[in-house]
Amino acid sequence: LRKKHHQAGLNALFLCVSLFRLKDLEVPKLGDSDVHVKMLAAPINPADINMIQGSYPILSPLPAVGGNEGVGQVLEVGRGVTALKAGDWVIPADAGLGTWRTRAVFPEELLLKVPADVPLLCAATLSVNPCTAFRMLADFERLAPGDSVIQNAANSGVGQAVIQIARASGIRTVNVVRDRPDLPKLVERLMALGADHVVTEEMLRKPEMKDIFKSIPRPRLALNCVGGKSTTEMLRHLQPKGTMVTYGGMAKQPVMVPVSAFIFRDVRLRGFWMTQWRKDHAQDQESVAGMMDAVCRLIRQGQLTAPACTEVPLQDYRAALEASMKPFVSSKQILLL
Repeated sequence: LRKKHHQAGLNALFLCVSLFRLKDLEVPKLGDSDVHVKMLAAPINPADINMIQGSYPILSPLPAVGGNEGVGQVLEVGRGVTALKAGDWVIPADAGLGTWRTRAVFPEELLLKVPADVPLLCAATLSVNPCTAFRMLADFERLAPGDSVIQNAANSGVGQAVIQIARASGIRTVNVVRDRPDLPKLVERLMALGADHVVTEEMLRKPEMKDIFKSIPRPRLALNCVGGKSTTEMLRHLQPKGTMVTYGGMAKQPVMVPVSAFIFRDVRLRGFWMTQWRKDHAQDQESVAGMMDAVCRLIRQGQLTAPACTEVPLQDYRAALEASMKPFVSSKQILLL
C-alpha cells in the first residue's frame, strides 16, 4: 500500500511539473486604470499546486499563468490610477492573479500597496500565510495573554506565522509536527521562532502530554491543516467549548470527531479560507488595511519573519516545483523573477 501511495505521488509530481512551460508573452497595452508591474519574487504554495492539479475551488481559464502570491514593483501607471505610482511595491489583492512571471499589466483594483521597507521575502509571502495565521488567531476565540493554542503542521508557512504572531501577543503555542529524521533540528528552529512546546503526532496520544498542561492552560483554539488521526488526537486536548478551525487537509483524510466531543465538551468545528475572507471583506477596506498594517508592523519590529525559504531563479522552476511537492518540506520555494 505504501509503495502504491509513493508511486501515485510520483505520478502526480510528474504530471504537475510536465504541465508547465516557460514562454515569452507580449505585455498588454497599458489602459487608463492599469498598472505595469515588474514581478520581483513569488512563492510556490500548496494552493498553487492544487490549482495546477485541478483540485482547488478557483481554477483559472487555460492557458494560465501560475502563482497566487508574490511581490512586484510598479513600473508605470495608467492616467486614471491614483493610489499607486512608479516605484511602489504591490502584492495581489486576491488569489488567481498569476504571479509566476517577470512582467504584467494588472487592473489597479487587483493590487495592494505594501511598504517598500519590508524585506523582499517577507513581502513575497505576505498575503497568504501570515494573513491566514492572523485571522485565525483573531476571529474565532477571544484569546488573551497566557491563553494557549494547539496546531498541527506547525512547520508550514502558516504554522511558523502562528507561532510568531501568538508569541507577540503573549499566547502560548503547542506545535505538532510529523516525526522525521531531522526532528531535533526542526524542534530547535521552531523553538527559536517562539514555540513553547513542539511535539510529534505520536506524542499526542501519550500520557506525557498532561505534563505540558501543568504549566499552561489547555488550548481554547486548535488549528488543523492535516486531517485524519492527527486532528482527532489534537482535538482531545482542546478545552470544553473550545474551537477547532480547519484550513487545510494535507493528509487527504476526513476530520474524524468523537460524538462525545460534541455532547460532553461542546466543541465547535469551523473552517477558514483566506480567499473567502477577502471576498467577504471586499467592500471593507478598513479591515483589510488594518490587517496588513498589523502584519507589516510585526515584520518591522522583528517579531514576524518570512518562513524558511529556498530562492530559485525562474528558469529553474521545474526543480522548484519538484522540491515543493516532496515530503517533510520545511523550506518554501521562492521564484526570483
